[in-house]
Order: sequence, then structure tokens, then C-alpha cells
Amino acid sequence: MPEVVPHPFLFRFSLPVRRSDGLPKRGKRLLDLSADFALPDLSELRGVRPIGEVRAAWNDEGLGFSVLVREKKHAPAAEERTPTMPDGIQLWIDTRNTQTIHRANRYCHHFCFAPTGGGRDGEQPFGIQLPIAQARETTTLAAKGSLLVNAEILSDGYRLEAWLRRDQLQGFDPAANREAGTPTKLGFFFEIRDSELGDQTLTVDASFPFANDPSLWSTLELT
Repeated sequence: MPEVVPHPFLFRFSLPVRRSDGLPKRGKRLLDLSADFALPDLSELRGVRPIGEVRAAWNDEGLGFSVLVREKKHAPAAEERTPTMPDGIQLWIDTRNTQTIHRANRYCHHFCFAPTGGGRDGEQPFGIQLPIAQARETTTLAAKGSLLVNAEILSDGYRLEAWLRRDQLQGFDPAANREAGTPTKLGFFFEIRDSELGDQTLTVDASFPFANDPSLWSTLELT
């Protein structure tokens, strides 16, 4: 008998994110995060096989994410003019972690990153911020080309790294929270998009409106 409600919908997840000073790095790798920074994989709660591994880190200057996708038979493909299409990752972040709202406010952000499809030759990685549909408040979008992103194309996939500066995340201020003695918690959701392997989401799948409903997002706790 098919499940009426997916198991992840029944829980509120809080995922720890480790601090790493000195990010972003200079040179070929923006982050170079070890396995200690991997976010817990919740795919098995839905009985699906993950297609990628997501890692995250933070410091007072911003947030970093990396995704590793393997077992592809073809090179990744994406286009900057259609950033929500595969291949790549979408991130949703709420710097106030207000999980009781169903429409985004000015602290909610939507970013798309892809390992290819950008630049004049269409072969460079790119990142872009998009407005969230049906939002009751809007946030200032990051200027085109201002998001830090790099990628390594592998023989069977890719590694993609992205860094979000503090000024690109309205309301992100871990230092102020630390002075107030309160932990920094962020609303968070991701979707890995892949033209070969399918899609992978943090918790619920596309039958839920996670793209514009922050109440469906989980929590990142900056430790």
C-alpha cells in the first residue's frame, strides 16, 4: 500500500554545520571540505538512493556548500538562462528559520548553482539568485556574476562548490547571535537536479511545494 504521507514530512530535522575559518580559500578549490562537513543523508527515510553528497561550512563571513555527484555516464549539462533545470543544485535558505510561514519573507533566499553552462563559452560554472514565487516580501537579489562558485568535472560526475557572502544573505549575522548567547539557526532545503540520475531533495519530494513554502524546510544549526 503506498504511503499517504512521506516519512520525512512527519519530522523536523536540525542538521549541525561545522565552523571553518579561512573560507573561502584562494586557488582551485573554494572550500575543500573534508567528510567531517557532510550533511546527514536523509534519503533512506523515503526509501530512495542518493545521487550526491552535500557538505556545508560556515564562518562569520558567510556560508559554503559543496556537492559531489558520481556515477554519471555523460558530462553534466546546464544553461544559465534556465538555471532551475539540470544539472546542478538549488538551495533555499531562511536566515530567520521561521518555519511557521507558508510564504517567503525578506529573509528567504533561493540560489541555483551549476557546474557548467555559464561564461561566454557556456562551459563555466555559474551561480544565480532567483526570487521566490508567491513571496509576501522580497529580498535584494545578488548581482549577476557576484556569487562565488567553482567546479571540477570528473570522469563520472562533478564536484561543485559555492560560497555565499554574509552581505548576500539578508539577516545572516552569527557574531551578533553569539554575543546575545543564542545559536544561529537557518531554514534550509536543497534539491540536486540531474538529467541522468534523477533528483534528490533534502526531505520531501516535488509533490510538496518546497520551492516557495518555508514551512517545509529543515534547520541548519551553526555549531
